[in-house]
Amino acid sequence: MDKNTIIGLLLITAIIIGFSIYNRPTKEQLAVQQRMRDSLQLVEKQRTETDRPRNAAESGVADSMQGNSAADFFGTAEELPVPANEPATSAAVTHSDSLSLIPPSKVSAEPVVLENERVRIVLNTLGGSIQSVQLKEYLQHTGDSLYLFDGDEARFNLDLFNRNSVRLSTATACFTPIRSAENNRVTMRLQTNPKQYIDFVYTLPADEYMMDFEVRVGGMRNALHPESLTNFRMYWEQKVRQQEKGRAFENRFTRIHYKYDRQDVQKMSESKNDRRELSDPLKWFAFKDQYFSAIVIGKKPFSNTILTSEVLHEADHIKAYAAEVWVPGEMSADSDLITAGFNYYFGPVHYKTLKAYDKGVSDSTQKLQLQEVVYLGYKWLSWVNKWFVIPVFNFFLSLEWGMGLIILILTLMVKIVISPLTYKSYISSAKMRVLRPQIQELEKKFPGKEQDMMMKRQQATMELYNKVGVSPMSGCLPMLIQMPVLLALFFFFPSAIELRQHGFLWADDLSTYDSLISWSGNIPFVTRFLGNHISIFCLLMTVVNVVYTKYNMSMTDTGQQTLSGMKYMPLFMSVFMFFFLNSYPAGLNYYYFLSTLYTILITLIMKQTINEDKILAELEANKKKPKKKSGFMARLEEAQKLQEKQARERAKENAKRNYR
Repeated sequence: MDKNTIIGLLLITAIIIGFSIYNRPTKEQLAVQQRMRDSLQLVEKQRTETDRPRNAAESGVADSMQGNSAADFFGTAEELPVPANEPATSAAVTHSDSLSLIPPSKVSAEPVVLENERVRIVLNTLGGSIQSVQLKEYLQHTGDSLYLFDGDEARFNLDLFNRNSVRLSTATACFTPIRSAENNRVTMRLQTNPKQYIDFVYTLPADEYMMDFEVRVGGMRNALHPESLTNFRMYWEQKVRQQEKGRAFENRFTRIHYKYDRQDVQKMSESKNDRRELSDPLKWFAFKDQYFSAIVIGKKPFSNTILTSEVLHEADHIKAYAAEVWVPGEMSADSDLITAGFNYYFGPVHYKTLKAYDKGVSDSTQKLQLQEVVYLGYKWLSWVNKWFVIPVFNFFLSLEWGMGLIILILTLMVKIVISPLTYKSYISSAKMRVLRPQIQELEKKFPGKEQDMMMKRQQATMELYNKVGVSPMSGCLPMLIQMPVLLALFFFFPSAIELRQHGFLWADDLSTYDSLISWSGNIPFVTRFLGNHISIFCLLMTVVNVVYTKYNMSMTDTGQQTLSGMKYMPLFMSVFMFFFLNSYPAGLNYYYFLSTLYTILITLIMKQTINEDKILAELEANKKKPKKKSGFMARLEEAQKLQEKQARERAKENAKRNYR
C-alpha cells in the first residue's frame, strides 16, 4: 500500500467520523425520542392488559390502569375557565352558558352532518370522529353514491396521558356537537366538568375538498403527562372500497403516498403488504385508490410515523391502510390551552385540483406537491404529461367537447409534433429498401452460414453502406426520440379521472375496459391473462396493429438474412399487446387504435409522394464522392477485421488438431 493510498484512507475515515459527530442528536433530542418510546411502550402494555382474559378479581385493577373513562381522566386537573368563543347551542343538545355538558354515559351516539357543494361529511358523537365521507360530484361504477368510507370502514383515535399515566382513548368517548352560526364548523366537545375539555373542531369551507381539523385541550396543563403537552398520538385507519369496474387494474394504482418535510414524495407497494417506520418528519400521507384519496396534511410536520398497507381479498374492499403518527402540539403562552391540528383532503386524484393548493407558494421547499399522487410515469418521463399533455387536454375540456373527439384531436396533435421524426425514419427505411438488390447480390457472393462467410458478408454490407452514406442506425434514432411522448400517454390515460364515466360509442366508461364478451368463472390460462372479458377497442387496436406491422415488415425488408424467429417477432409483439392491454382503459386503446390508423395513412401518403428512384440515384452519386469514415463505422470495421482474424486463427488451430 503506497503513501497516497494511506493518506486517502485516513482522510475518508476522518470525514466519516466528523460527519457522524456533526449529525449526532443533542441531549434534548435524545430525551424527546426516549419519552416517545416510553409512551409507545406504555400504550402497547395497556393494549395487552385490555386484550388478555381477566377474572372478576383482577378486572377492577385492569380497568383503573386502562383509564378509558373520561371522568377518571379529567378528575385530577385544576379548574380553569372554558373559552367562550363557541355558541351555547348544539345541533343535538341545548346547553347553558357555562357549557357544562351532560355526562358521556347519557349522551347517545348520533351523526352530525357537515357539507358543502362537493362533499358530505358525517361526524359521530361517539369518538367525535368522521363516520363517512361522500363525494357528491361522483358515482361508484355501479351508479350508487360514491363514499370514500362509511361506518366501521374508518377509525380515528387520539391518545392522551395524564400524570398518573392513565390513557384516554377518544375513540370510546362520547362527544357533544356544537355548531357555529355560519353552519360550516362543528366542534365536538368531550367534557365532564365545566373547567376541562377536549375539542375536535371541524371547519369545511364552501366549494372545497379540504377540511380544517384542530384539537383544543383546555384546563389540563397541570394534569397531562409532559409528553402530551407537546405531542398527541393519533391513529387513523381506513378500508379502501372498490370504486371501479376492473378490480385487478384498480389495485395497481391503489397505494399509500407520503411526503417528507421539505423533500420529495414517496410511495409504498401496491402489490403486496407493506410497512414503513419513518423517523424523519412527515408533511402528509395519502390513502389513495385509483381516482380518489384521503390525505392528512400536518400544519406542523408529523413525527415517528408508522404506515401500513395490507392487500385485502374481500368482495367490496381492496386495501386496508393504517397510520400511527405523533401530532405536534402548541401551548398557549397566556392561557391553559394546548392546540394541534392538520387538514383533511377528501377528493379526486385530479392533477389540476391538487396542484392548485400550491398556488402562490414561491418557496419550493414549502410546497405540498399533492399532485404527485397522480401517477404520470417515471420522473424522466412525467414532464411530458405535466407540461404538454395535461394542459392541452384541459384546454379542450374547457370547450366542453365530447371525450371521443378530444382524444382524436390529442392523437392528431401528438402525431403532428412527431411527424418530422416519422419522416426521417421513413426516409432511412426507404434508403435501405432501394439498396435491397445490391444487398441480395452480396448474399449470393458470400453464401452460407459459416462464420467466415458471415463475417465477409457483413463486412461487405458495411462497406456498401459507407460508400453510399447510409447508416443502419439512422432509422432507430428518430424512433427513440419520440418514445417519451408515446410512453407518457400510456401513463396518462389510466390516471386521468376526466375520462371516468364519460362514454364514447359503445364504451360506457372510457376510464375502464369496454366489453364485447364477458363471462364469469375461471377459464385456465385465458382468465389469467385476459380477465373475464374481451375489450372491443383493444381487439380493434390489435387487428389494425397486426396489419400495419405486416405491411411495415415488407417495407423495411433490406434483403439481409435474419434468424427465422426474429423475423416474426414484431407480429408476436403485436398479438401480445392484446393480452397486455385488454384490461386497460378503453380510452387508451382508442388512442392506440387512432394512432396506428394515422401512422398507416401517413405511411401510404409518403410512399406515394417520395420518389425512391431519386433516392437511389443520390445514393449512387455518393459512391463517387470521397468518404471519410465516421468514428462509429471505423470502429465497427476494425472490430469486424479483428473478429475475422481471430476466426481464421481458430480455423488454423482446428485444422492442426485434426491433422495430428
